[in-house]
Amino acid sequence: MEEESNPVKDFLFDYIKSSQTIPQLISEKKFDKVIEELIENCYDKILSMGEKDEVVGVLATGILHYLLTNALITSQRKVEYQGIELDIIVPDTKTLEIDQKKTLLICIPKSSDTQIIEEKLSQLEKIQSVSENIWVVLSENIQTEKKSYVLSKENNTFSKIIFDIAQFSNVGGTNKFKILRT
Repeated sequence: MEEESNPVKDFLFDYIKSSQTIPQLISEKKFDKVIEELIENCYDKILSMGEKDEVVGVLATGILHYLLTNALITSQRKVEYQGIELDIIVPDTKTLEIDQKKTLLICIPKSSDTQIIEEKLSQLEKIQSVSENIWVVLSENIQTEKKSYVLSKENNTFSKIIFDIAQFSNVGGTNKFKILRT
């Protein structure tokens, strides 16, 4: 299944390819620094590419996909499960069926409308009964009962997400590599 081109993703991955520092940061497992560099150098440009919530959501998805792969954390993205589209699931839908305590759902709603966010989260609660295993990535700081990360230039909390996911994977016992002990 060929994914359609997206200017935000194209810009992000072109930047990653041309970066002198990102490969070094990846090899040192400094994923928070990678995220900070990407936000510093890509955020303003991607904001000019469309509606803020939408482009920040695409940026968050792209960064997470790239870093989860480089951190060797098993995950699936953009999968449908029981009629619900999942943005990112760690490690996979099979584990979700077997053991919800070991499964993390990351919701990237691409909206700052609290009603839309709450609807999406309540959909996820139908398939993930362990409420604290549903996290949300937002473009601005919006109150939610879920663990949330904000991807923005100010008040950015998104840079901690990879370590939190790695910690979750290590505690859950699904990450066989255990390379990101924090």
